Amino acid sequence: MKFRLPGGRGPISEARHRTRQLLGAQFFTSRHVVRDHAIVVKRFPLVSAAVPPADIPERSFVLVHGIGVSSRYFQPVAAHLARVAPVYLIDLPGYGAAPNPRSDVSLDDHANVVIDFLKTSGITNPVLIGHSMGAQVVARIATDAPDVSDRIVLLAPTMTPSYRPFWIAASRLILDMLMEPFPAKWVVASDYVFRTGVPYYFKQVPHLLGDRIEDRVPLITAPTLVLRGNRDVIVSNSWARELADALPDGTFCEVDGPHVIMYSDPVSVAAHIAEHARARLP
Repeated sequence: MKFRLPGGRGPISEARHRTRQLLGAQFFTSRHVVRDHAIVVKRFPLVSAAVPPADIPERSFVLVHGIGVSSRYFQPVAAHLARVAPVYLIDLPGYGAAPNPRSDVSLDDHANVVIDFLKTSGITNPVLIGHSMGAQVVARIATDAPDVSDRIVLLAPTMTPSYRPFWIAASRLILDMLMEPFPAKWVVASDYVFRTGVPYYFKQVPHLLGDRIEDRVPLITAPTLVLRGNRDVIVSNSWARELADALPDGTFCEVDGPHVIMYSDPVSVAAHIAEHARARLP
């Protein structure tokens, strides 16, 4: 089965030869090679029965996951967002269904892979959404390639500075896993152990903990939503508010839940993202 991405940039072979459905939304999976790294993309077309709000221009949502996990934990919120616009979920190099690159991949490398994928695929001016480490990747995209997106969402942006020492970060992660609902626990744990793998995870940890996202957010010119769960033990309320305040055009919101808010409360998270896409548009 073949499909073409926006802009008609050529056929992309799907990695799985069947259509999947989730919460009334269909999605397709494809594999791409960008900058010599393989990534996997799930595409949720606009739900045919849905009518997008007139005040949201034709655009799409692109979601970037955090460390150790994959785009799987975005699927529930993607199914809801697909009632507003097309959605793309990206498995970064070495994560989820994307093959292990057998080399170190920095946050800048991840950001450049996403930038090149969007540009070569003809996906123009999407709402760019990153969760946890994905927020660090998205912040890099927003500062290094501001023409890619004029609307940014940082979900539970890691990491509160006082939590960055390795053992503190590890204890916070374990504590969060105890608080997540069981389905989220299973998705996250199975991704960490069986899909990403422990060796690659430990290669990535220094990039996450060594990143100072606070140095980048003051340079993000796009309107940006910072969204966290009110029971998040990895991203504190004060830290998320500090990032939102440092943004030239930042908004802070909370929903009920721990760190993986888009899995524990996809309806509220999708509503906030859709509202952000609608806000301040001409």
